Amino acid sequence: MNEVAPLAGPNVTAGGENPICVLIADKNPVVRAGLRDYIAKDGRFQVTEIVSGGNAFLASCETKPATIGVIGWGLPDMSGADVLRAVRRRKLPIRCVVYTGDSNPSVLRQAVMLGAWGFISKSEDPSVLLDTLASVARGRLSLPYVDIGALSDDPLEGLTTREHELLRALANGLTNEQIASRIGISQNTVKYHLKNLYDKLGVKNRAMAVALSLSNPER
Repeated sequence: MNEVAPLAGPNVTAGGENPICVLIADKNPVVRAGLRDYIAKDGRFQVTEIVSGGNAFLASCETKPATIGVIGWGLPDMSGADVLRAVRRRKLPIRCVVYTGDSNPSVLRQAVMLGAWGFISKSEDPSVLLDTLASVARGRLSLPYVDIGALSDDPLEGLTTREHELLRALANGLTNEQIASRIGISQNTVKYHLKNLYDKLGVKNRAMAVALSLSNPER
């Protein structure tokens, strides 16, 4: 069950301004509590709610609008990518900052392409999170230094003909045994090719590979 914890906060900042409302979603209760306490100590922010799942996050966006949402990438009921898609689809007026321990470059790629305003690793100093939130609140994107051109590249462009064939087979729901039979190679060779395919796409499994393929319908 996704718990929702309403939180009290200051009515105004030290400078007489309304605090920036922040909504937090993370699957780890320790991370949620830590973020709540750390962010709330800064007079610029007011943590309105902490939730454990994506559906609770989206529901809170509807009932208690916040300026900024801090979301983990792997929530119990959906991924961070799913949350960003829903925020965009519903046109919710919240600026999402992805806070994750996943170092896979594909996570940053997806977050940027899906409209995240900020992205920060859990390995960063906590003060960087506050700087990120303040920057995003001012309407500025706050992302790690990256080659933006590389982020916008189509990850499917670098695949070989065989890898495209494997990706189509995955999309059609074929098992490794069925793929091996269709292509005329051993199952071990299929596993080897799939590992290379996942590495190139920056994904961890066939479901993620298929999802990435479906997000590029022209291919």
